[in-house]
Amino acid sequence: MLRQPFSQEKIDLNKWDVIVIGAGAAGLMTCLELPSNLNVLLLNRNTSKISSSRWAQGGLASVIRPEDSFALHARDTLEAGDGLCDPKAVDMLVKEAPDCIKRLQELGMIFDRDFNKLSATLEAAHSCRRVLHVQDRTGRALVEVLEDHVESKKNVLHCRGVRVTKLLVEDEICQGVQVLDGSSLYWIRAKVVVLATGGGGHLFTNTTNPSQSSGEGIALAWNAGAVIQDLEFIQFHPTALKFYGAPCFLISEALRGEGAVLVDNRGKSPVSHLKDGDLSTRDQVSRAIISNMIKNNIDHVGLDLRFINPEEVVKRFPTILNRCQEYGINPLNEPIPVAPAAHYWMGGVLTDLKAASTLEGLYAVGEIASTGVHGANRLASNSLMECLVFARKMASLCVNRSNSSSLGFDRLEIKSNMPNLKEELVYQVSDKIEHLRKLCWDSLGVSRSLEKMMNLRKFLEAEMMELKNNFLLDQTQNIKDTQILVLDEQYRRALNLLLDLENRQITTHLLLTACIFREESRGGHYRVDFPQTKISWNCHSIQQKNKKITKGFIQT
Repeated sequence: MLRQPFSQEKIDLNKWDVIVIGAGAAGLMTCLELPSNLNVLLLNRNTSKISSSRWAQGGLASVIRPEDSFALHARDTLEAGDGLCDPKAVDMLVKEAPDCIKRLQELGMIFDRDFNKLSATLEAAHSCRRVLHVQDRTGRALVEVLEDHVESKKNVLHCRGVRVTKLLVEDEICQGVQVLDGSSLYWIRAKVVVLATGGGGHLFTNTTNPSQSSGEGIALAWNAGAVIQDLEFIQFHPTALKFYGAPCFLISEALRGEGAVLVDNRGKSPVSHLKDGDLSTRDQVSRAIISNMIKNNIDHVGLDLRFINPEEVVKRFPTILNRCQEYGINPLNEPIPVAPAAHYWMGGVLTDLKAASTLEGLYAVGEIASTGVHGANRLASNSLMECLVFARKMASLCVNRSNSSSLGFDRLEIKSNMPNLKEELVYQVSDKIEHLRKLCWDSLGVSRSLEKMMNLRKFLEAEMMELKNNFLLDQTQNIKDTQILVLDEQYRRALNLLLDLENRQITTHLLLTACIFREESRGGHYRVDFPQTKISWNCHSIQQKNKKITKGFIQT
């Protein structure tokens, strides 16, 4: 069931067993797999259908061919993870992946086929062709299939345009959420809350992610007291469209799997020194491209598709082809201008093999979660599969706690009680967000140095202190669970922006702290002042509110 955004009818406050936050692949699959006897509220901040899952081009990694095996898929995943994967989580992923593919086919997802068998492509660091796809729009096809089934479930209410502003924690148990629903701010109780809010690529200026991928779920979990793990590991995709006037757009790795090659402005390969060349791991290729760009004083390299049969390009990659042609680039005749961009967050909210966080009542599924599958560096196309495997664990969820109180409405009109809000605030917040994104890219991008990170920390902590006592954010701190705070449009818009800034500051600070803490280079974390991988850092970085960042043991 779908409730239209900004409805005058408020969400029922008492009936929910489970609240799911986020409506990408992770949130949708979670809703689909939860027991049908549970009342599920799916909260979607967006009024549109944009999500990182929908933008995913590559595919779903699964063993489907006789020459492949679970052991090979596990080996590739562990090697890409650079010593920080949880072998139990990896084993679970690779063994349950084929059943997830069958489940999607039963739901109506139609994968590309070669004659009478599923088609599979090769991506970087995979030893076999095992990436299933729907042309170059696999994510969109996946989300559309899941949406159709979720919207028809009578026990699920999907609400668009509703933003979660806080998690409700009582007696060290997560028991609900605070929401900004249109102009109204209020609490909703539930027995279980599931974070499926995605990653944080949009913290960086250059990213393949949509704007809502700003790490908001990390900030929510952190403020609630959940453990956060391995935030320093960001995967930068080597090939995002880099063309003046064009938005950053992912150019799928599958192109290189089919034979496309990288070339610089002299026609040379920027990755020829890497063991696996164009199909080396993403962190290696990204660093090689950045190094080449600096050396040659250019802002991009080229991806040459002319080694692939043109008919195959048209058939297999229509979305990429059309997007390039919109900007006057014809990939059939000339290289596509590309450069690295922030793409995927390996770290996140620490969870176990059943998707449970360290805070009772709080679960996390998808990119928001640190499950142990990806380690320090995600193997291509394991991420969508991770969403599905861990979402399916929610099918065994047992809910037996009762809500501790019955909530009612006590409507409060507050706009007349607030100081005049200057319109300049809106522009100041927007400018601050964009400035922070630029600093994040410069200091925490593909290569990191202590000097730049310490300068960022000094700036960021001053900015956080300035925002700390904002009168509008203060209002959200004091709402009782029996009250509704009503804002006019001006204040609603301002509060949304201030929440964006506050959450981005919190999450960027957590990322920065983890990057400074890990004094080595590993996977998606590269320090120019500590370029080597060290055995002493064969551990996780663990962060929890009001506690010092520490090293965590590797699960075995």
